[in-house]
Amino acid sequence: MSVSQGSFGALQKICEDSSELLDSDALNRPLNIMIPKFLQFFKHCSPKIRSHAIACVNQFIIGRAQALMDNIDTFIESLFALAADEDSEVRKNVCRALVMLLEVRVDRLIPHMHSIIQYMLQRTQDPDENVALEACEFWLTLAEQPICKESLSGHLAQLTPILVNGMKYSEIDIILLKGDVEEEDEAVPDSDQDIKPRFHKSRTVTLQHEGAEGEQDNDDDDDDDDDDDDTLSDWNLRKCSAAALDVLANVFRDDLLPHLLPLLKGLLFHPDWVIKESGILVLGAIAEGCMQGMVAYLPELIPHLIACLCEKKALVRSIACWTLSRYAHWVVSQPPDSYLKPLMTELLKRILDSNKRVQEAACSAFATLEEEACTELVPYLSFILDTLVFAFGKYQHKNLLILYDAIGTLADSVGHHLNQPEYIQKLMPPLIAKWNELKDEDKDLFPLLECLSSVATALQSGFLPYCEPVYQRCVTLVQKTLAQAMMYNQHPDQYEAPDKDFMIVALDLLSGLAEGLGASVEQLVSRSNIMTLLFQCMQDTMPEVRQSSFALLGDLTKACFLHVKPCIAEFMPILGLNLNPEFISVCNNATWAIGEIAMQMGAEMQPYVGVVLPNLVEIINRPNTPKTLLENTAITIGRLGYVCPQEVAPQLQQFIRPWCTSLRNIRDNEEKDSAFRGICVMIGVNPAGVVQDFIFFCDAVASWVNPKDDLRDMFYKILHGFKDQVGEENWQQFSEQFPPLLKERLSACYGV
Repeated sequence: MSVSQGSFGALQKICEDSSELLDSDALNRPLNIMIPKFLQFFKHCSPKIRSHAIACVNQFIIGRAQALMDNIDTFIESLFALAADEDSEVRKNVCRALVMLLEVRVDRLIPHMHSIIQYMLQRTQDPDENVALEACEFWLTLAEQPICKESLSGHLAQLTPILVNGMKYSEIDIILLKGDVEEEDEAVPDSDQDIKPRFHKSRTVTLQHEGAEGEQDNDDDDDDDDDDDDTLSDWNLRKCSAAALDVLANVFRDDLLPHLLPLLKGLLFHPDWVIKESGILVLGAIAEGCMQGMVAYLPELIPHLIACLCEKKALVRSIACWTLSRYAHWVVSQPPDSYLKPLMTELLKRILDSNKRVQEAACSAFATLEEEACTELVPYLSFILDTLVFAFGKYQHKNLLILYDAIGTLADSVGHHLNQPEYIQKLMPPLIAKWNELKDEDKDLFPLLECLSSVATALQSGFLPYCEPVYQRCVTLVQKTLAQAMMYNQHPDQYEAPDKDFMIVALDLLSGLAEGLGASVEQLVSRSNIMTLLFQCMQDTMPEVRQSSFALLGDLTKACFLHVKPCIAEFMPILGLNLNPEFISVCNNATWAIGEIAMQMGAEMQPYVGVVLPNLVEIINRPNTPKTLLENTAITIGRLGYVCPQEVAPQLQQFIRPWCTSLRNIRDNEEKDSAFRGICVMIGVNPAGVVQDFIFFCDAVASWVNPKDDLRDMFYKILHGFKDQVGEENWQQFSEQFPPLLKERLSACYGV
């Protein structure tokens, strides 16, 4: 028996390592023989062999191996036969198989879905946590399937309490997390493995939309796992249950609440801290999906959660921080004295908690609150800065990195309101002290540079006293990285590849300086070789380096064009080559930089229009181009047309329609102004180019709230010129197609 178990163990390893090869013609498709053989062993008397046999077949599900697809119904029937197996490894592999089949062959499972769901409800409560975890994955996967709502709605009453129950810390978790020990560990230094690798998010230039101040597309906010602890095995039943509840809340929205609310009340006010903690996690997990239905309960719940920030148990304090951050949007929408002020006051106390996990959760939650509250925080800036600066002296390594983020986010959120001598006096000395303490090759520079970039942009002229050493060091970091890359490229056997993140973060901080200091950055640029370095960075093989280079080029173009202008002949072909939507963010920043250069060059841009315009027109007409790239492309085409109308106007008909639709939602600003002037000038040169799509032009014009007088006159002339050209009767027929709001706006603003 042990020999066959050993052989099966080896077979499982082969299947794991060579799944594609086994299904290829190179070996005459041995799977055609192996899969039916494996299926026979599902009935073997040894649980070890049954388990290995399922694990072998499981390797071929995701790749949809043909031999398995040919035997798919037999496989599913064999799995059902093993559903109640007494061996936990077998049950685990059955669950794993069903989860994968749900991803790739949901069509074969649909006829059995009711029974499978009943089975998974049982297995999610399996006494063996590994089985329960595999089964819990089923709900996560099902939530992504179109059939989820239909197949699961009848089972929510059973599933909800099971998931909620899985969200409690297990006894072993509590021991590992020292949850029962009142732990004041703030003086204990962090070990290196406490610190996760972090990734710098390179600078991307975006435009502001109609709607709330600072409202942006945050595509990175599915942080439903930020609630939990890193020292536990990364994925466990608690996390999986919470993630499943989160995605199901997003599918079922408020229909989930009748099953949840009766449970929640009992959990949130429970005397046992472990149960209470799980209730707070539940409340955070459903925040995104059930927000509308929860609004009625928040006036009572938010004060309760704020009170939980003072609980004796650190794990309760830390989860309360996270859950409150998930409701920050609602808190900020209410009068500030009701919830924002008490929440902020308590969170700031938790930032100075004596427990490191609570410090971390509070700091992250505060950063989320900052993003939501923006300038609402201005009256409390002094108090906030005192706390954050005090934390500098208190925090160990890991939390310092999160503190930098909270400071950078504060600067992004309150902007120029930070530029007050008393605030600068509080904030800058500890930041500069850290800056001087860190060596050039220390990765802790990344978050500090990101933080300083936000601070420099916010402080504007207030950053002047600090700018020279910061600027010089950024240039040095770029120079060192480029030199190291060159040596590595020439002698890869002798040198290590450089970490280009140093260069990317330095380029982004230089962008922050150029944006914040404006023309004052000129003397720094004149005394450095940054333009030569930028020429190299713009041609780097790594897209993120190019992305940050083009952002800096655009910012330097706005701040001190006299240093950029001599390089234009060299730079423009590189910009043209990077108008490749395969690298969205690189393409976006290159497009934006071209538009900024056009505005500075004026008519001298003429030799370069042919280098960039064909690509821009192609991008604006591409289906599924992301919104930000479309908007920046439209702005740049408009700007090119403004400075070189004779070169761009002949192509008007090729881009006018997508141009109008992509800019109708942008709020009034300088970029939109220059782009629309360009379109008006081009229509003057080539009126025939707009005729077919004139309704789109009318709609785009109506998107302006208050254009400058001379731009309004340009719109007026074009609209009336068109109306006069076609005659009153045709105009009446034409304007019948307008939606009522558009008709009203054009009539009120332009008398047509």
